[in-house]
This record gives sequence, C-alpha cells and structure tokens, in this order.
Amino acid sequence: MERYDLTSAEWNIMECLWERAPQTGRELTEAMEKRIGWSRSTTLTLLRRMVGKGAVLCDTEGTKNTFSPAVRREDAALAEAETFLNRVYQGSLSMMVSAMTHRQAVSKEELDELYELLRQMGEGAK
Repeated sequence: MERYDLTSAEWNIMECLWERAPQTGRELTEAMEKRIGWSRSTTLTLLRRMVGKGAVLCDTEGTKNTFSPAVRREDAALAEAETFLNRVYQGSLSMMVSAMTHRQAVSKEELDELYELLRQMGEGAK
C-alpha cells in the first residue's frame, strides 16, 4: 500500500476533495478560508506539495487547474492507521486496543462491534 504521509493540514484539503471532486484551485482556496481561515497562498502551497507527493491529481487542461484526490479516503485512512500502529504500538493491535480501553469507557455497542469484528476475523483465519 502506498503511503503519502499526509500532515494534519493536508488531511483538511483531502477531506474537502473527498467530499467533492474535482475542484478548481479557487474553489478549494475559498473552502479552506471558510473552514479554517487559511489564506489563498497557504492552500495553494499545500496543494502543490500534495501534487508532488502524488496524493492529489492536477488537471491543467483548459484555463483553470482542477484538483482531485489520487487516493481513496479508505486507503489513506488504512495507511495512516498502519503507520500509527507500527510507530506507537510496535505493530501490536492488541496493545493499542488495551491502551485505548484502559483510558476511556467503552460502550456496550462498541464492545459488541469489536466482538463481531473479532468473530469475523476468526472465521477468516480458519
């Protein structure tokens, strides 16, 4: 799986593009100004960086540049989760779940979801 190592700021732009794409540079700069208060130059600088990383596609045909995500949200989220798991918990999912459940209460619904996921994983491992 390809890794893009998106920063928090870049995630903001990706969220905007995942909601609607393609978008022009003007549309994105206006959206980021409304959402976060960024200047036009901040948004355009981040877009250039993200095109360089391969996370965003830029179509330069016509009179305006249009931008689209080069990666699906699900794939970016999975890559981010794997990076986090490896960096913080040495790749141990059980260590992460243990740490998270000791720090905050887990609802019955969340426990039921976790049990169901584990059951499905167990069936797939047979």
